[in-house]
Amino acid sequence: MSQETTHDTSWSANLEGPDHAASRELVVEESVAAVERTAPGTHVNLVTHGDHGHPEAYLYDELRERFDDVTVEYVDQCGCGGYVTRVHV
Repeated sequence: MSQETTHDTSWSANLEGPDHAASRELVVEESVAAVERTAPGTHVNLVTHGDHGHPEAYLYDELRERFDDVTVEYVDQCGCGGYVTRVHV
């Protein structure tokens, strides 16, 4: 994931690749990077790999501890088995 682009509109981060399936830590790391690249007043949809289970179990607390001013919201489970979490910045 490129660290350079700041998204001025709401966007989605695809965290469902094979590398993501193999590493929960990578999912958390790239989720944090995605939130950092999201402009205030917008949101990022984090689409996480289904192999790690519901992201509330490993991601939500990490995001809330790292960012004081975000709202983390579960959206839905994808047909492919992944999960969508919306983070409002």
